[in-house]
Amino acid sequence: MLRSWHEEAKTIDIWENLRLVVVNSTENYGSLDINQSPFNIGLVAELEEFTPEEIENLAQRHNYDCNSNQIQQLISLIGGHPYLVRLALYHIALGEKTLDKLLEDAPTNAGIYEAYLRRILKNILANEKLTTGFMKVVNADEPVAVETMQAYQLYSMGLVKRVGDKLVPRCQLYRKYFREHLKQ
Repeated sequence: MLRSWHEEAKTIDIWENLRLVVVNSTENYGSLDINQSPFNIGLVAELEEFTPEEIENLAQRHNYDCNSNQIQQLISLIGGHPYLVRLALYHIALGEKTLDKLLEDAPTNAGIYEAYLRRILKNILANEKLTTGFMKVVNADEPVAVETMQAYQLYSMGLVKRVGDKLVPRCQLYRKYFREHLKQ
């Protein structure tokens, strides 16, 4: 339906007035046929990583009084990934976890990210080539080259960063968790 409306707007005057804003997650790109996606039209707006200043601001909004060293500890594990940062600060603000305990448990099935990481694992395992490509990335200590389509899917899923034509895990949490859970 969205695609047909998009196409109608190209040829029918009244439809030219229609503007759609569609937000979708690319988390499950590993299991989709990306050539038949209803979301491969329009413009892509990627959610950028939070800066240390933005993380500090969000921490203050959660009434979490932290210092720059604590923010750097969090960033060293999860980068500025908006969802991961928000979830961490939420659990700390509730008093469920200390930062030290959160960081220790994060890459394990006892951590706050367990359901999120398991969902990603399921999506990766649904595609054998993607699994092989991502294993190559998380097991390397240097940026590595991965086949173009797998690189695109991994990047679209938010799992990797590009370093030229090579890839590295988006954050250390991904490297630690998936090194352990993608073992053959």
